[in-house]
Amino acid sequence: MNASDEALVDLGRALRDAGYRFVTITPASHARVNRRPSASRGTSLRDIFGWSRPFPPDALPRPMLDLLVRAEAVSTAERGLLRSRVRFSSDGDRLFAHSAFPTSDADSVFFGPDTYRFLSLLRRLQPRARRAVDVGCGSGAGGISLADCCGRMVLADVNREALRFSAINAAINGVENAEVIESDVLRDVGDPFDLVISNPPYLVDDAARLYRDGGGRFGEQLSVEIVRQSIARLAEGGRLILYTASAIEEGVDTFAAAVEPLIAGMRYCYEEIDPDVHGEELEQRAYAPVDRLAVVALDLIR
Repeated sequence: MNASDEALVDLGRALRDAGYRFVTITPASHARVNRRPSASRGTSLRDIFGWSRPFPPDALPRPMLDLLVRAEAVSTAERGLLRSRVRFSSDGDRLFAHSAFPTSDADSVFFGPDTYRFLSLLRRLQPRARRAVDVGCGSGAGGISLADCCGRMVLADVNREALRFSAINAAINGVENAEVIESDVLRDVGDPFDLVISNPPYLVDDAARLYRDGGGRFGEQLSVEIVRQSIARLAEGGRLILYTASAIEEGVDTFAAAVEPLIAGMRYCYEEIDPDVHGEELEQRAYAPVDRLAVVALDLIR
């Protein structure tokens, strides 16, 4: 890590020691809360590092402000106020750094309700492995949450900003058995590995943001490719846990239909976790024939 990354690690640890907790909600809900008159400026740690509100310099303890400056993660807002360019979200005792609101940049690193559902799925399934790979790791939350259950954890992504945050978050949370690798799915991850987990982008995004745009007709392309490459590369008896979404068109689960030829004859469990997410996306032209978007999970043994 460079000096700015190390400062961000120290800031995350300082926030954790101060008892900071923040559950990150959807961007639409976040925007609604921040439009309230009382939310015009930040006065607390949650305002500054959770809600991404502009704040006066004296609202932040001087040691934390110094770390934010050293991390090169602060910008000047209107009327002499400052704004953090990083957010921190909590899951239990763990703390994760990621991009500030709004996540409009192409390489933004997102943490939100999908992350919490993914982490809940992993806790329920309790996978263990000698060497595991978190594909499209983003903030690294999935892989970091399983680090104690794996001999080695690879955090892989095509987004270098995601890899940076993953390394920072591993350090904040004291994870020493993780490595970050720039890779398009599994192409640059060396064998062997016996567990793949993934919470990939699964929407059609006109702005082509890496954390949202899954490609294909309804955003399913990357998820299908993860299934394809995992089946080809996992050790015999290896496991894939994929959290994604499916466009339901005229009652047909389009993701299930796309992967059925790949997984036929294998041992797997496929479940619908949430029947209706991202309802606002149905107003987009790409989703004109779609009834709903459902969050689904595929748990497969090779």
